[in-house]
Parts: sequence; structure tokens; C-alpha cells
Amino acid sequence: MQRQEDTRSLGELFSELANETTMLVRQEIQLARTEMTQKATRAGKDVGMIGAGGALAYAGLLALIAALIIGLGELIPLWLSALIVGLVVVGVGYMLIQRGLTALKQIDPVPQQTIQTLQEDKEWVKEQP
Repeated sequence: MQRQEDTRSLGELFSELANETTMLVRQEIQLARTEMTQKATRAGKDVGMIGAGGALAYAGLLALIAALIIGLGELIPLWLSALIVGLVVVGVGYMLIQRGLTALKQIDPVPQQTIQTLQEDKEWVKEQP
């Protein structure tokens, strides 16, 4: 195998290095943006689940209030059915809220992929002559 000689001047090599470094930084910034957008989208969905759980819990509260009104007002078995429905709705709402909170706690807000590639880039720069 023959070794190819690089006939570029030192100035040309530094210029190429500067251009490639600029491109690398831009790519890292784009990667960070993409990663943060994905995390924000996931967090938005989890917050939506918490909101849905809160709305269901509120509907359950209204059903419980209706059960109390019916129970006190008429003293018939209708209040029992409203009470059962209210408890079920509150239970489902509570489960949704807990699920959303658990999912939010699992989101790592740090752009791990970007950090990893930056560390790889740092190592690559150190290895350059």
C-alpha cells in the first residue's frame, strides 16, 4: 500500500478543522433540540393524563355530592348507586393521576444522547495530532 501525501498547507488544514468544528457544534445543537423536543412531548402527554385524572376525580366528587343530596333528600336506594358510581370514578381518576405522576418522575430532562456525543467528540479531538 502506498501512503498518500497530504499537500494541503497548514492554513488550509486549520481552516478545514474550523469548518468541521463549526458543523459539529451545529449538529450537536440540533441533536439537543430534537432530544429536548421529544422529552417535552412526552411530558406534555403525561401532564394531559394528570389533567384527565383530575377531571375524572372532579366528576366523581360531583357524583358523591349528588349521592349525598339524593340520600339526604329522599332516603331511597338511589343514593347508594350514585355513591358507588362516584367512588368508582374517583378511584379511576386517582389511578390516572398516580400513573401520570409516576411517568413524569421517570423522565430524565438531561439530553443524555447529546452529552454522550459531546464526550465522544472531546475524545476524538484529544486523539487528533
